[in-house]
Amino acid sequence: MTTTPELPGLDEEEETAAPAPPAPPKRRITWQKLTILPAFLVAVLLATWLWFDQAHLDAISENALSNGQVSKALWQHVQLTVISTFFVLIIAIPLGILLTRGAFRKAAPVAMTFANMGQATPAIGLLALLVIWLGTGEKAALIGIIIYAVLPVLSNTIAGLKANDPTLLEAARGIGMSQLGVLGRVELPLAVPLILAGVRTALVLNVGTATLATFGGGGGLGVLITTGITTQRMPVLVLGSILTVSLALLVDWLASLAELLLRPRGLEVGT
Repeated sequence: MTTTPELPGLDEEEETAAPAPPAPPKRRITWQKLTILPAFLVAVLLATWLWFDQAHLDAISENALSNGQVSKALWQHVQLTVISTFFVLIIAIPLGILLTRGAFRKAAPVAMTFANMGQATPAIGLLALLVIWLGTGEKAALIGIIIYAVLPVLSNTIAGLKANDPTLLEAARGIGMSQLGVLGRVELPLAVPLILAGVRTALVLNVGTATLATFGGGGGLGVLITTGITTQRMPVLVLGSILTVSLALLVDWLASLAELLLRPRGLEVGT
């Protein structure tokens, strides 16, 4: 009678044991990502405050920075950024989805050409044309910022949807999903990383472009910068510039956290 040889080093329990399921991927938000940039911004703002506390401000500088004008300019800048980004999202993402559907795909090159023209036009020139058409005020500034920031979100939405694996989409349709179901449950989740990258770029662009709103009467931190330049008052110019740069860095940091938190879990392996 012959016996089956046993493999060395394996007992009966190890032979029948099922492999452990893989652990779900963890979101990679490290303490360095959470603390380094905020700590740097706090240090910069604290150093700026200490410098202002020791600096001698003449009457012109004090007049430019008094009566809550700094907080007013900062709040206007935040409003311009948030409102313009909101309109960019509700314009660019649905338009990007539409331009990847059926017959509308033929219109994608035309739409991208117009979006490129909007960003290729110098922002100050675009704002001047809008002021001539609409008059001075926040409305002209907002439209200029929106036109300037549509391109990254639109192009990334189209690129993200086009990059989806056709076999996955075919499999989703094969199990009975509707066109809307495939879009909402397969295509858009897979395109989320690219779309979020475009939104992050648009946010930073909006913070920078909003400084030009002052030339159209839209307010913002550009008021401090232009006042510092025209009156040759360095403290006013430095404060406006530092606040603008700090706001741009803070917005980029928040957007990078949103990219990690909103990215579908299945796409986090290997990132």
